[in-house]
Amino acid sequence: MIHPDHYDWTRFVPDHTAVLCFVRSGRRVLLIRKKRGLGAGKINAPGGKCDPGEPPYTAAIRETQEEVGILAADLRNHGVLRFAFSDGYTLKVYIFVAYRHEGSAVSTDEADPFWIDIAAIPYEEMWEDDRHWLPRVLAGHRVESEMLFHHDDMIDWDIRFSDGVRLRRT
Repeated sequence: MIHPDHYDWTRFVPDHTAVLCFVRSGRRVLLIRKKRGLGAGKINAPGGKCDPGEPPYTAAIRETQEEVGILAADLRNHGVLRFAFSDGYTLKVYIFVAYRHEGSAVSTDEADPFWIDIAAIPYEEMWEDDRHWLPRVLAGHRVESEMLFHHDDMIDWDIRFSDGVRLRRT
């Protein structure tokens, strides 16, 4: 159990390492409605846990293909998000943006994909943190962050961008 008001990030060791892959096509981005697992029912990008020993870049390509049938290409790493949940679970997530892709998105047991204009992303149906960092990542910035959640509520955060902008509540 993690105290819901504070987490010692100097002791952060993730239970899992995962990836998110935001596939772009012009002014549109591919998102999914997640069907199962952490965040089921929420909108996010294709992604998932890295297999043991699997590099995040490789995992981003694999997970995108498994979840929505698209082969992501020209991926760029846009940073890392560190999450701690008050129930004790910790997660490190590498953020990728794919600037090319092959194939058409299809629904699977894990996700219902859809293309949406970047200006119309439904942040109210996503994890609370996404509205803080995703617009800047899609604009080309890198992000590094630590975020503490109690259930679905983000209660503490430190989000830093490559251009020096910092959003913080600690």
